[in-house]
Amino acid sequence: MAKKKFNPAATFALFNVTYQDGAQTSNRRVPVDQFGQFDDVSDVARAYIEAQDREIADKSGRPRGPIKSLERVG
Repeated sequence: MAKKKFNPAATFALFNVTYQDGAQTSNRRVPVDQFGQFDDVSDVARAYIEAQDREIADKSGRPRGPIKSLERVG
């Protein structure tokens, strides 16, 4: 069986998200290349996930509440 090649450009950080209404989502993927060298990772991840939520809400018509907390997985 062939070995999978590692692609460093396609690496992601995973986050568990808790929303104000108590809803939770697990393993939300944020590309590592979004993080700057000195940026606060949680702020960058929060902005990226909020942008994803807005895009999903536009398509589904069901808005997501504000994020209460983020927890990095692994």
